Formats: sequence, C-alpha cells, structure tokens
Amino acid sequence: MLTAYWCEHAQLEAGTVAGVRLLVDDGRITAVERAPAPAPGDHRLTGVVLPGLANAHSHAFHRALRGRTHDRGGTFWTWRERMYAVAGRLDPDGYLRLARATYAEMALAGITCVGEFHYLHHPDGGGRYDDPNAMSEALVQAAADAGVRLTLLDACYLAGGLDGSGHLPLDDVQRRFSDDDADAWAARLAALPERPGLRVGAAVHSVRAVPAGQFATVAQTAAGRPLHAHLSEQPAENAACAAFYGCSPARLLADHGLLGPATTAVHATHLTDDDIALLGAAGTAVCACPSTEADLADGIGAFRRLRDAGSPLCLGTDQQALTDLLAEARLLETSERLVTCERGRFRPAELVEALVAGHRALGWPDAGLLAPGQRADLVAVRLDSPRTAGCAPDQVVMAGAAADVHTVVVDGRVVVSEGRHVLGDVGALLTEAIAPLWDDA
Repeated sequence: MLTAYWCEHAQLEAGTVAGVRLLVDDGRITAVERAPAPAPGDHRLTGVVLPGLANAHSHAFHRALRGRTHDRGGTFWTWRERMYAVAGRLDPDGYLRLARATYAEMALAGITCVGEFHYLHHPDGGGRYDDPNAMSEALVQAAADAGVRLTLLDACYLAGGLDGSGHLPLDDVQRRFSDDDADAWAARLAALPERPGLRVGAAVHSVRAVPAGQFATVAQTAAGRPLHAHLSEQPAENAACAAFYGCSPARLLADHGLLGPATTAVHATHLTDDDIALLGAAGTAVCACPSTEADLADGIGAFRRLRDAGSPLCLGTDQQALTDLLAEARLLETSERLVTCERGRFRPAELVEALVAGHRALGWPDAGLLAPGQRADLVAVRLDSPRTAGCAPDQVVMAGAAADVHTVVVDGRVVVSEGRHVLGDVGALLTEAIAPLWDDA
C-alpha cells in the first residue's frame, strides 16, 4: 500500500531540505519529491525527519544496571563485578522481558536497528539449554516485539582474561558465556537462521577472552557476516596483550586477518599512532560509545583521527547508561572539544553520518538514507520543544534529545507515534523487567 509522508524538513544526502514528500510502498522509499506543502492524504511529519538511527553496539541486559552502580566508585573492573551479578540472574524468559523493554526504549529514541553484542549464551554456571540458542531467540523475539531490526553479533568468549603468562580460566559467571572452543561456538551460530528483520553476525569478545589460536575459526565463520570486536577499551588490555603476544590488540587482529571493511572495532579508546593507521588503512569501522566510555571512566578515543585515517565511525549505546543516540553524537563532538580546545571537530552533517553509519556496519546497506530504494526508516524530531526551539533544522543533532523524537517508522511500519510506543508504557515494562533482578541483591 502506497503511503505518503510530508516532511516539514528532511535530512537528505544533499543536506537538510524544507518541504519533502516521501512515498513509501512495501517498506521501501519509492520516491523523494520536493513539496512546499502537504497534499490531501499525506501523513504530516513536523520538525526534522532523519533516516533511522543505527545503534551499532548494545548489551541489552546492562540496562538493568542504570542508576545502580554509582555508589562505590572504582573502575571498569569493579563495575564489572556488579554487571556479572545481574548476568547471573537472567534466563530466557527474564531476558526476553528485559530486552523487549530495552529495545522499545531505543525505538522511542529513534533507533530503528540495533547490533546486539551477545555473549550471555548458556545457563548460569554453564551447561546448555534444550535449545542452545534460547538466549539468542529471546533477543530475536524482543526486537521483533519492539519493532526494530536486529543484528545479533554472536560473541565468541573462551577465556577468563589475559596476563603476561597467557589466557586465564573462566570464572563461575563467565562459564555461561563460553562454548568451550571456537568450533563449538561456530556450530551454535550456524544453527541460528536469519529471517526478516534479523541478521546474524559474529564477534570476538576481546583479545582477553579469545586466544589467538582460535582466530582462524572465527575468521572463517565470520566470512560474509559483520564481525565486531571490543578493542583496546582499557589500558590493562593493551598491557596484557603486549606482555603475552608482543603487540597491540589491533596488530594481533590484523595479523590474523580479522580487520577489514566488514569489521567494526568497538571503543578503540587506547590506540597507538600505528594502531590508528592500521585500522584506517584496513577500512575497519570504529564504534564509539561515548556515554559508556564516560560512565566507566574508560577515556576518550581519538575518533577524529580515526575518521581521518579512513575508519568509518558509528555509534552505540553499549551498557545503556543513556539511551539517546543524539546525545551520543553530541558527546562525540564535545569530547573532541575538551581534548583539543577546538569547536567543530565534527560538523553536524558528519554527526548525522555517524548516527546512520551503523546500518552498514550491521549488515543493512539498504538503510540509513532517505532515498529511493532504501528501507523506509523515518525519525521525526521536534523543533518546538524546550530543547530545540529556535535551533536551525540542520543543527538539530546538537540540540535535540531522545525526548524530542515524536514519530518513528521502521520498514514502513509506524512504531512510535506522538512519542508513544506501540507496546504502551515503556517505563512500566522496564520496571517490571528490572525489579526482579535486584530482589535480595
């Protein structure tokens, strides 16, 4: 059925344009027309209409940690202890409830596609569910219920850490993350079929969690799929890699054929000049997660330098400290300002590019543009809220917030209308899913 959307302003390839009609049929944009005023029957979208935003890096279960980890100080490593405690309480039913609400919150923020970096594979303490992909299927169902596309980045996770003497054994919590070896991981991944709205990708959790001797199997399994990896998030990871392997994590991945245009390095916070050149020359994308990197005191990555070196940039919400991709884009720019004492390190149009570049990094090259043939993902952002009133339409990324998103269309289906998700009260859904995870905690 042909549907026409009239956009007060629309972010097209050429820039922000006033008065645009988008014709949509069977989930695709079929035409983009200039139209100073809506025609009878047009669905009117006020404000600025952006292409659907892509969340290239998510751990859905971390949403249960928001507002729960700020009372003890510490570091990434002490925060991880509390994250593991929540991980130990989840089963497929609980994960479905939590992920469904988490993805619905993302949809409210204009996210139409999410890359779930998934390593919570098996029952607590190890063992196997009757369906070895039960936790994966919970995520697939959650995304479908929330109305967003999903790329399930199934993570290989085999070791408990790394130091100068080698890889460490798994601890009690980590056993549920592991398939024992890369061959078993690959066999489980192969048993998860793609379907409409779902891509299945691969991930190396980190050089800490996957011994290099297993990389060949990962590379073979990842052929033709998106491949993501946590990379140099912490200085301790770099030091351990140098002590045992004699090189940086980026060099280790490169030497084993795991870098390239199909690969996305997540965080890439602590890189050498050689690492930046290596990633850029390979065309490896980099996913920045600024709110998480700030929340966990990780540091600030050299994202402008990485982009200039040739690495496409995308954005992720990671541990869900903030579900607001517009804010993540703004943090990409403002962090650069703090480090360099210069404004305009990323122009607004470049920030929009980062907001949608995750579609390609997640295996959806036919999304992220308002153009004929593209998936009909539309995100309408108000220009009359207390945050956005008075801002230039082409600079809304530097003023708007998730709360300013009023309409979201995913593959031609309206998922958010007038700021309300089709599932109803998302706050209530989150409360119902999270509260049991903290009972007696």
